[in-house]
Amino acid sequence: MSELSVVEGGAEDGAPVPDSEENRRQVLYWRLLARLFDPEEQASLESASVAVVEDIGLPVALLDPAASVDSVVQRHPELAAEFDGLMTPEPDADGERDRAAEVRRAALASKVLLNVFSTGSGTVTAEQLARWQSDAGWLERALGCRPGDLRGGRGGAGRAGAGGGGGVSPTGTGVGTPAPDLSRLIPEIGPELGSIEAGLVQRMHLREVLADPALASRLTPSMSLIEQLLRDKNNLSGVALANAKALIRRYVDEVTEVLRTQVEKASVGELDRSVPPKRVFRNLDLDRTIWKNLTNWDPEEERLYVDRLYYRHTSRKTTPQRLIVVVDQSGSMVDSMVNCTILASIFAGLPKVDVHLIAYDTQALDLTPWAHDPFETLLRTQLGGGTDGTVAMALAQPKIAEPRNTVVVWISDFYEWRTDELFESMAAIHRSGAKFIPVGSVTSSGRGSVNPWFREKFKDLGTPVISGHIKKLVHELKTFLT
Repeated sequence: MSELSVVEGGAEDGAPVPDSEENRRQVLYWRLLARLFDPEEQASLESASVAVVEDIGLPVALLDPAASVDSVVQRHPELAAEFDGLMTPEPDADGERDRAAEVRRAALASKVLLNVFSTGSGTVTAEQLARWQSDAGWLERALGCRPGDLRGGRGGAGRAGAGGGGGVSPTGTGVGTPAPDLSRLIPEIGPELGSIEAGLVQRMHLREVLADPALASRLTPSMSLIEQLLRDKNNLSGVALANAKALIRRYVDEVTEVLRTQVEKASVGELDRSVPPKRVFRNLDLDRTIWKNLTNWDPEEERLYVDRLYYRHTSRKTTPQRLIVVVDQSGSMVDSMVNCTILASIFAGLPKVDVHLIAYDTQALDLTPWAHDPFETLLRTQLGGGTDGTVAMALAQPKIAEPRNTVVVWISDFYEWRTDELFESMAAIHRSGAKFIPVGSVTSSGRGSVNPWFREKFKDLGTPVISGHIKKLVHELKTFLT
């Protein structure tokens, strides 16, 4: 393509004229902006973009809004590696820009961005939601994350290179050229993706989808979908209810696996050398056994005679601990409710940890009997309503039998009715010697707001609010419980 009048025609006399590669890149991005704000095609931009894509050897399917990224990659598998880390490139050592490669990256990035941020209007089908979730996963991979990370879904913290496809470094682009590092925008992009997904779920005729096993099987569990299922579960019956429960269980199992890995990565207490090691083969300390018996080495026979076997200590010092988790189940805290219910069940499975779980809005519910099973717990929650933490405090305080061995985790946005009364009760728990951990949000994306009055009060008390990634809470709990 020799010229693009769309870009060059407006240049004034004496003004620098962009080179052809810069023209091509601008055409692709102007087309992207035009399609994001107006679904109608702009003929000049569309024809120019087709010429650019064909000229650089990419498939024209990249410009088809109806084609998912999955479908493009299936037909052109060599592009998968280029999407991974597409928007987190490493700069060239010499600082020079490879303009031709930037045009290629602009074409690929435009495809992902248009598919994810242009969602149209009207009713959404199960297939459309599944396609969007897949495209959002490709955007997350392009930003150097695993699918699900930014939306607060199933993915854990990590990079695409650790679990994404393509087999390339997450910071590689497939073409090795410089570009603005968009990973700094992740804190803003993550919540936005979650908001778009929630909007798509709300536009579905969810009950009709759930009543059809074929359509329900196409749904991919996500936090937005689980929220809708939990809110509507009392209005479902028969096949629809069974499909809803199956989706909730799938999501719970997937998130449980991620959180369990995070919990198990932390230490589990110091070795207790007062307890004799178990004399079993798996505990055999071979290096120490050889070292201690070296005096029995027979050089003539070239044989080591072992008088005594040495074993490793594996028993660890643990103190029985009580973990009381209080979760605000009002409408703004659904993500936290799901994550903390699952987290409580994981800690309930640890030795010598006594877990109690309380959920509240304007009424409180003691979910301790089901704390070991997050699926059953979530089915018993009633999401929505106002917030009155004093009713939860009435259930929590009697459970603090030994303050020094108790940690109370309170998850809420702390927009309460009786602020002074509730805070004084929380301060009393702190003064008693129990560990009190106020948490503003327990999501995978870290999004959440906290009442400024409570935030300042907790800071003055010496127990600042934890707000952000769920890993922060995991770390705090493991530090105390071990």
